[in-house]
Amino acid sequence: MTAPLLPTAEGAPLTEPAAVGSERASAHTWRAFRRDPLGMISLALLLLLVVVALAAPLIAPYPASYGPDVLRPPGAGHWFGTDALGRDVYSEVIWGTQQSVLVAVAASVIAIIFGTIIAVIGAYFRRLDGIISVIVDMTLSLPVLPLMILIAALVGPSTTTIILVVAAFSWPEVTRLVRSQALTVVGLPYVDAARLMTTSPFWIITRHLLPAVTPVVVVSVVVTASRAVLSAAGLAFLGLGDPTTWSWGRILYEAQQAGAMVSAWWLTLFPSIAILILVLSATLLSIAYNDARNPRHLKR
Repeated sequence: MTAPLLPTAEGAPLTEPAAVGSERASAHTWRAFRRDPLGMISLALLLLLVVVALAAPLIAPYPASYGPDVLRPPGAGHWFGTDALGRDVYSEVIWGTQQSVLVAVAASVIAIIFGTIIAVIGAYFRRLDGIISVIVDMTLSLPVLPLMILIAALVGPSTTTIILVVAAFSWPEVTRLVRSQALTVVGLPYVDAARLMTTSPFWIITRHLLPAVTPVVVVSVVVTASRAVLSAAGLAFLGLGDPTTWSWGRILYEAQQAGAMVSAWWLTLFPSIAILILVLSATLLSIAYNDARNPRHLKR
Protein backbone atom coordinates (compact mmCIF):
# COMPACT_ATOMS: atom_id res chain seq x y z
CA MET A 1 0.00 0.00 0.00
CA THR A 2 1.47 3.35 -1.00
CA ALA A 3 1.59 6.27 1.40
CA PRO A 4 -0.87 9.12 0.78
CA LEU A 5 0.37 12.09 -1.19
CA LEU A 6 1.61 14.99 0.91
CA PRO A 7 0.46 18.60 0.65
CA THR A 8 2.69 20.73 -1.51
CA ALA A 9 2.94 23.54 1.02
CA GLU A 10 2.40 24.10 4.69
CA GLY A 11 -1.27 24.56 5.42
CA ALA A 12 -2.34 23.49 1.92
CA PRO A 13 -5.35 21.20 1.59
CA LEU A 14 -4.94 17.49 1.00
CA THR A 15 -4.63 16.41 -2.59
CA GLU A 16 -7.60 14.85 -4.25
CA PRO A 17 -6.25 11.26 -4.36
CA ALA A 18 -5.67 11.24 -0.58
CA ALA A 19 -9.11 12.67 0.08
CA VAL A 20 -10.71 10.15 -2.25
CA GLY A 21 -8.82 7.29 -0.57
CA SER A 22 -10.01 8.43 2.83
CA GLU A 23 -13.60 8.65 1.60
CA ARG A 24 -13.40 5.17 0.09
CA ALA A 25 -12.03 3.69 3.33
CA SER A 26 -14.83 5.34 5.30
CA ALA A 27 -17.43 4.05 2.85
CA HIS A 28 -16.03 0.49 3.08
CA THR A 29 -16.01 0.70 6.88
CA TRP A 30 -19.62 1.85 6.97
CA ARG A 31 -20.74 -0.90 4.59
CA ALA A 32 -18.97 -3.52 6.68
CA PHE A 33 -20.46 -2.08 9.85
CA ARG A 34 -23.98 -2.17 8.41
CA ARG A 35 -23.61 -5.90 7.75
CA ASP A 36 -23.05 -6.53 11.46
CA PRO A 37 -26.49 -6.89 13.12
CA LEU A 38 -25.10 -6.56 16.66
CA GLY A 39 -23.35 -3.34 15.73
CA MET A 40 -26.49 -1.82 14.20
CA ILE A 41 -28.64 -2.90 17.16
CA SER A 42 -26.11 -1.44 19.59
CA LEU A 43 -26.01 1.83 17.66
CA ALA A 44 -29.81 1.99 17.65
CA LEU A 45 -29.99 1.38 21.41
CA LEU A 46 -27.43 4.08 22.14
CA LEU A 47 -29.25 6.55 19.92
CA LEU A 48 -32.50 5.61 21.68
CA LEU A 49 -30.95 6.38 25.07
CA VAL A 50 -29.76 9.74 23.78
CA VAL A 51 -33.25 10.54 22.49
CA VAL A 52 -34.78 9.52 25.83
CA ALA A 53 -32.29 11.73 27.67
CA LEU A 54 -33.07 14.74 25.47
CA ALA A 55 -36.84 14.19 25.48
CA ALA A 56 -37.19 13.24 29.16
CA PRO A 57 -39.58 16.15 29.97
CA LEU A 58 -41.86 14.98 27.15
CA ILE A 59 -41.77 11.29 28.09
CA ALA A 60 -42.36 11.41 31.85
CA PRO A 61 -43.05 14.04 34.52
CA TYR A 62 -40.28 14.86 36.97
CA PRO A 63 -40.47 12.45 39.95
CA ALA A 64 -42.54 13.89 42.81
CA SER A 65 -41.24 14.17 46.35
CA TYR A 66 -43.67 11.51 47.55
CA GLY A 67 -46.83 9.69 46.51
CA PRO A 68 -49.79 7.83 48.02
CA ASP A 69 -48.86 4.41 46.56
CA VAL A 70 -45.89 3.01 48.46
CA LEU A 71 -43.90 0.07 47.03
CA ARG A 72 -46.56 -0.78 44.47
CA PRO A 73 -45.34 -3.41 41.95
CA PRO A 74 -45.34 -2.66 38.20
CA GLY A 75 -48.82 -2.24 36.81
CA ALA A 76 -51.06 -0.10 34.66
CA GLY A 77 -50.79 3.01 36.82
CA HIS A 78 -47.04 2.70 37.36
CA TRP A 79 -45.22 0.76 34.65
CA PHE A 80 -42.07 0.26 36.72
CA GLY A 81 -43.78 0.34 40.13
CA THR A 82 -43.18 2.82 42.96
CA ASP A 83 -40.48 3.22 45.58
CA ALA A 84 -40.60 3.48 49.38
CA LEU A 85 -41.89 7.06 49.20
CA GLY A 86 -44.52 6.32 46.55
CA ARG A 87 -42.57 7.90 43.69
CA ASP A 88 -42.92 6.54 40.18
CA VAL A 89 -39.85 4.45 39.26
CA TYR A 90 -40.54 4.88 35.54
CA SER A 91 -40.11 8.65 35.86
CA GLU A 92 -36.97 8.13 37.94
CA VAL A 93 -35.42 5.86 35.29
CA ILE A 94 -36.32 8.25 32.45
CA TRP A 95 -34.86 11.28 34.21
CA GLY A 96 -31.94 9.17 35.39
CA THR A 97 -31.15 8.50 31.73
CA GLN A 98 -30.60 12.22 31.22
CA GLN A 99 -28.12 12.43 34.08
CA SER A 100 -26.30 9.21 33.15
CA VAL A 101 -25.90 10.20 29.49
CA LEU A 102 -24.69 13.66 30.53
CA VAL A 103 -22.02 12.19 32.82
CA ALA A 104 -20.98 9.65 30.18
CA VAL A 105 -20.62 12.21 27.39
CA ALA A 106 -18.96 14.94 29.45
CA ALA A 107 -16.50 12.65 31.26
CA SER A 108 -15.55 10.78 28.09
CA VAL A 109 -15.04 14.00 26.09
CA ILE A 110 -12.73 15.43 28.76
CA ALA A 111 -10.80 12.16 29.08
CA ILE A 112 -10.52 11.70 25.30
CA ILE A 113 -9.30 15.25 24.61
CA PHE A 114 -6.73 15.25 27.41
CA GLY A 115 -5.62 11.64 26.84
CA THR A 116 -5.26 12.08 23.07
CA ILE A 117 -3.24 15.29 23.40
CA ILE A 118 -0.86 13.65 25.88
CA ALA A 119 -0.55 10.56 23.68
CA VAL A 120 0.32 12.34 20.42
CA ILE A 121 2.74 14.71 22.17
CA GLY A 122 4.54 11.78 23.76
CA ALA A 123 4.66 9.87 20.47
CA TYR A 124 6.01 12.80 18.48
CA PHE A 125 8.43 14.21 21.07
CA ARG A 126 10.23 11.06 22.12
CA ARG A 127 12.08 12.81 24.95
CA LEU A 128 8.74 13.31 26.69
CA ASP A 129 7.49 9.83 25.95
CA GLY A 130 9.38 8.22 28.82
CA ILE A 131 7.99 10.66 31.37
CA ILE A 132 4.45 10.31 30.03
CA SER A 133 4.71 6.51 30.06
CA VAL A 134 5.78 6.52 33.71
CA ILE A 135 2.90 8.83 34.69
CA VAL A 136 0.38 6.70 32.78
CA ASP A 137 1.66 3.43 34.27
CA MET A 138 1.63 4.87 37.79
CA THR A 139 -1.92 6.18 37.35
CA LEU A 140 -3.16 2.86 35.97
CA SER A 141 -1.62 1.00 38.91
CA LEU A 142 -3.52 3.07 41.49
CA PRO A 143 -6.65 1.65 43.18
CA VAL A 144 -9.16 3.65 41.17
CA LEU A 145 -12.40 3.06 43.08
CA PRO A 146 -11.07 3.93 46.58
CA LEU A 147 -9.44 7.09 45.23
CA MET A 148 -12.62 8.10 43.39
CA ILE A 149 -14.61 7.59 46.58
CA LEU A 150 -12.09 9.60 48.60
CA ILE A 151 -11.98 12.54 46.18
CA ALA A 152 -15.76 12.63 45.72
CA ALA A 153 -16.26 12.53 49.51
CA LEU A 154 -13.74 15.33 50.13
CA VAL A 155 -14.93 17.64 47.36
CA GLY A 156 -18.62 17.00 47.90
CA PRO A 157 -21.30 15.25 45.82
CA SER A 158 -22.29 17.07 42.64
CA THR A 159 -22.60 16.36 38.94
CA THR A 160 -19.48 18.39 38.18
CA THR A 161 -17.49 16.48 40.78
CA ILE A 162 -18.53 13.11 39.36
CA ILE A 163 -17.67 14.17 35.80
CA LEU A 164 -14.23 15.46 36.77
CA VAL A 165 -13.43 12.49 39.00
CA VAL A 166 -14.42 9.95 36.35
CA ALA A 167 -12.50 11.84 33.65
CA ALA A 168 -9.41 12.13 35.86
CA PHE A 169 -9.14 8.36 36.16
CA SER A 170 -10.16 7.56 32.56
CA TRP A 171 -7.61 9.50 30.50
CA PRO A 172 -4.59 7.18 31.19
CA GLU A 173 -6.30 4.27 29.45
CA VAL A 174 -7.06 6.52 26.47
CA THR A 175 -3.46 7.73 26.39
CA ARG A 176 -2.06 4.21 26.40
CA LEU A 177 -4.38 3.08 23.60
CA VAL A 178 -3.84 6.12 21.35
CA ARG A 179 -0.11 6.23 22.05
CA SER A 180 0.44 2.71 20.70
CA GLN A 181 -1.16 3.71 17.40
CA ALA A 182 0.58 7.09 17.29
CA LEU A 183 4.03 5.52 17.76
CA THR A 184 3.41 3.37 14.69
CA VAL A 185 2.31 6.34 12.60
CA VAL A 186 5.27 8.52 13.63
CA GLY A 187 7.68 5.98 12.16
CA LEU A 188 6.00 5.88 8.73
CA PRO A 189 7.84 7.37 5.72
CA TYR A 190 5.28 10.05 4.91
CA VAL A 191 5.65 11.53 8.42
CA ASP A 192 9.43 11.66 7.92
CA ALA A 193 8.85 13.39 4.59
CA ALA A 194 6.54 15.89 6.30
CA ARG A 195 9.36 16.79 8.70
CA LEU A 196 11.50 17.74 5.70
CA MET A 197 8.78 20.01 4.36
CA THR A 198 8.09 21.96 7.56
CA THR A 199 9.57 22.60 10.98
CA SER A 200 6.15 23.05 12.60
CA PRO A 201 5.32 20.09 14.89
CA PHE A 202 1.80 21.46 15.30
CA TRP A 203 1.15 21.20 11.55
CA ILE A 204 2.47 17.62 11.35
CA ILE A 205 0.52 16.51 14.41
CA THR A 206 -2.76 18.06 13.30
CA ARG A 207 -2.51 17.15 9.59
CA HIS A 208 -1.00 13.69 9.79
CA LEU A 209 -0.83 12.24 13.30
CA LEU A 210 -4.30 13.08 14.62
CA PRO A 211 -6.18 11.90 11.47
CA ALA A 212 -4.27 8.61 11.64
CA VAL A 213 -5.28 7.90 15.26
CA THR A 214 -8.89 9.08 14.85
CA PRO A 215 -10.33 5.54 14.46
CA VAL A 216 -8.71 4.55 17.76
CA VAL A 217 -10.11 7.70 19.38
CA VAL A 218 -13.61 6.78 18.17
CA VAL A 219 -13.35 3.40 19.90
CA SER A 220 -11.98 5.08 23.03
CA VAL A 221 -14.96 7.43 23.19
CA VAL A 222 -17.44 4.55 23.27
CA VAL A 223 -15.49 2.47 25.79
CA THR A 224 -14.76 5.45 28.06
CA ALA A 225 -18.43 6.47 28.04
CA SER A 226 -19.53 3.02 29.23
CA ARG A 227 -16.93 3.05 32.01
CA ALA A 228 -18.05 6.52 33.02
CA VAL A 229 -21.62 5.28 33.44
CA LEU A 230 -20.48 2.39 35.63
CA SER A 231 -18.23 4.64 37.73
CA ALA A 232 -20.92 7.29 38.16
CA ALA A 233 -23.51 4.66 39.10
CA GLY A 234 -21.10 3.15 41.61
CA LEU A 235 -20.41 6.50 43.25
CA ALA A 236 -24.12 7.34 43.38
CA PHE A 237 -24.90 3.93 44.87
CA LEU A 238 -22.42 4.69 47.65
CA GLY A 239 -24.20 7.97 48.37
CA LEU A 240 -21.63 10.17 46.62
CA GLY A 241 -23.83 11.19 43.70
CA ASP A 242 -25.60 14.48 43.18
CA PRO A 243 -28.59 14.44 45.59
CA THR A 244 -30.40 17.12 43.58
CA THR A 245 -30.68 15.13 40.32
CA TRP A 246 -31.92 11.66 39.50
CA SER A 247 -29.56 9.01 38.19
CA TRP A 248 -29.67 5.24 37.88
CA GLY A 249 -27.20 4.93 40.74
CA ARG A 250 -29.34 7.13 42.99
CA ILE A 251 -32.36 4.86 42.42
CA LEU A 252 -30.33 1.90 43.61
CA TYR A 253 -28.95 3.90 46.54
CA GLU A 254 -32.38 4.95 47.77
CA ALA A 255 -33.68 1.39 47.40
CA GLN A 256 -30.84 0.19 49.58
CA GLN A 257 -31.37 2.97 52.14
CA ALA A 258 -35.06 2.05 52.39
CA GLY A 259 -34.19 -1.64 52.88
CA ALA A 260 -36.39 -2.59 49.93
CA MET A 261 -33.80 -4.07 47.56
CA VAL A 262 -34.96 -7.63 48.29
CA SER A 263 -38.67 -7.17 48.92
CA ALA A 264 -39.27 -4.72 46.04
CA TRP A 265 -37.40 -6.35 43.15
CA TRP A 266 -38.50 -3.72 40.62
CA LEU A 267 -36.51 -1.01 42.38
CA THR A 268 -33.23 -2.63 41.32
CA LEU A 269 -34.32 -4.41 38.16
CA PHE A 270 -35.17 -1.48 35.89
CA PRO A 271 -32.22 0.84 36.64
CA SER A 272 -29.89 -2.17 36.42
CA ILE A 273 -31.34 -3.07 33.01
CA ALA A 274 -30.78 0.53 31.86
CA ILE A 275 -27.13 0.41 32.97
CA LEU A 276 -26.68 -2.98 31.31
CA ILE A 277 -28.17 -1.78 28.01
CA LEU A 278 -25.88 1.25 27.84
CA VAL A 279 -22.69 -0.56 28.81
CA LEU A 280 -23.35 -3.64 26.68
CA SER A 281 -24.37 -1.57 23.65
CA ALA A 282 -21.26 0.58 23.91
CA THR A 283 -19.03 -2.49 24.19
CA LEU A 284 -20.63 -4.28 21.22
CA LEU A 285 -20.54 -1.07 19.16
CA SER A 286 -16.79 -0.70 19.70
CA ILE A 287 -16.23 -4.36 18.77
CA ALA A 288 -18.33 -4.02 15.62
CA TYR A 289 -16.50 -0.85 14.60
CA ASN A 290 -13.13 -2.51 15.08
CA ASP A 291 -14.26 -5.48 12.99
CA ALA A 292 -15.52 -3.15 10.25
CA ARG A 293 -12.13 -1.41 10.11
CA ASN A 294 -10.34 -4.74 9.72
CA PRO A 295 -8.48 -4.83 6.39
CA ARG A 296 -10.00 -8.23 5.65
CA HIS A 297 -13.41 -6.55 5.46
CA LEU A 298 -12.06 -3.86 3.13
CA LYS A 299 -10.88 -6.50 0.69
CA ARG A 300 -14.31 -8.08 0.39
